[in-house]
Amino acid sequence: MSKIKFEIEFPIHASASMLYTYFATPAGLEEWFADKVNSRGKMITFIWDEAEEVATILSSKNDVKIKYKWVESEDDETYFEFRIEVDALTKDVSLMITDFADDEDEVEESKMLWVNQIEELKHTIGA
Repeated sequence: MSKIKFEIEFPIHASASMLYTYFATPAGLEEWFADKVNSRGKMITFIWDEAEEVATILSSKNDVKIKYKWVESEDDETYFEFRIEVDALTKDVSLMITDFADDEDEVEESKMLWVNQIEELKHTIGA
């Protein structure tokens, strides 16, 4: 079954370099995304309560984007990506999240989960 790709945009009042550390470092990810994060090279382990998920970093570009892939979904084309876009004129910063869901109902559920997670991030960084 093919997954549905979706993208969601969040305006954020923070610098791109500061924001990037919250997506690309274990310490940054622990502040808003997971209870504990461990990294070994490109392998990242996310821990929530007793649940543990492992992802691989597919690609990254400092202060711009980082793309992860869950190890359990290595047989498909899915990933999740944090991309930081800065408007050339206004210098406004937006966070673009790309993710995948199984069906339309799950797309809405996943978007709500991301909204809640990014609210936590904004609260953490005071944006």
